[in-house]
Amino acid sequence: MEHINFLAFAMPAFFLFLFLEYKLAQRRKRPEIFNYESSVSNISIGIAERLINLFVAASFYQLYYLIYDNYRFFDISNSVLVWIALILATDFVWYWYHRLGHEVNFFWAAHIVHHHSEEFNFTAAARITTFQAVIRTGFWCVLPLIGFHPSMVITMLIVHGAYSFFTHTQLVGRIKWLEYVFVTPSVHGVHHASDEKYLDKNYGDMFTFWDRLFGTFQEEEEKPKYGLTHPLKTYSFLWQHFHYYFEIYELWKRSTGFKAKWKAVFGSPAHMDQDIRPTLEKRFLQDKANPHQRLRFKNYLYIQLGLSTLLLTVFTYCFEGLNVSDKIFVLLLILVTLVNCGALLEQRRWIYYLEYLRIFMVTTYFLYEENLLSFFFIPLAIMIFAEQLFSLSKHYQEVVLQLETSE
Repeated sequence: MEHINFLAFAMPAFFLFLFLEYKLAQRRKRPEIFNYESSVSNISIGIAERLINLFVAASFYQLYYLIYDNYRFFDISNSVLVWIALILATDFVWYWYHRLGHEVNFFWAAHIVHHHSEEFNFTAAARITTFQAVIRTGFWCVLPLIGFHPSMVITMLIVHGAYSFFTHTQLVGRIKWLEYVFVTPSVHGVHHASDEKYLDKNYGDMFTFWDRLFGTFQEEEEKPKYGLTHPLKTYSFLWQHFHYYFEIYELWKRSTGFKAKWKAVFGSPAHMDQDIRPTLEKRFLQDKANPHQRLRFKNYLYIQLGLSTLLLTVFTYCFEGLNVSDKIFVLLLILVTLVNCGALLEQRRWIYYLEYLRIFMVTTYFLYEENLLSFFFIPLAIMIFAEQLFSLSKHYQEVVLQLETSE
């Protein structure tokens, strides 16, 4: 896959721009732009999306070529005017994909993760899931179907994605004259707001004229309040990805008749029963005794995110040269680490067993590589013996799960 090596630099570039944004926020004395827990959560979701997309992106590209080679309507040549038409067509398709992502429950379940964050900065741009990538790929298929060559489409999607990344910041003020044509950080900030006047506005990714044409444009007036109208009460990595699917299923179970069940899946999120999420949160999530406490041992989280980022970068660069067992090992190791990061933010005591799981995964992998897999029980026995002898879980909770007051 020809774009893999290029994509290896995506994560380092992301952290470079994030560092610059953070330093500029400090210089302008605007610390409220960044929130520790939310930033960690955003970055974790971004790492997961980049990781899983390594396994599915090639299928996306193959699908574009399949449609282009067998079903395209027109033979469109490569010219300046064609590139202009492609960038307009790409943003037009995005507008309708994005709008339906807010108006249809099934699509909103994939897109809602992008709107969880109550902060608006470059980390929020990373909140994209593979579910969302799969759905929007279905919309992008319109472009090769029309007759745009897949290589042009893929190039334009990279440009499109890069542009939208830079619209996720509060450090650029309003540029009124530019907003007549282009999406600016102010325009996109309105889209991320939970204020009633800002809801379901500004769907365009590069251009504002689609929103103006279809009546969904709203300029920034009062400072937006970012996030959901009904915020999540957790930073759990897994819950953030899957909670709305659970909500749809719960609504589907409560509904009677085909029409009601259909609306549960494909109806509007505005009609979702608002008691469902609190009910599910009580069922699946722990209640925090003190919501104003946070993890003291932050460096442990930073180390895990840093190692995950480094491993993902190397993994991306070497992806095509690795065998299946290498790929599965790295995939599972990073995903378990990201779940661990979310559980640390939630101060979940069961994360201690995730630590053992990671150790067991690493030792089993190296035993497999050395054709010694039959000895997998040895590290397992050592871990059990060490736990019984030294009560490591107690020390782990006392050191790693230390708390401090967040306010």
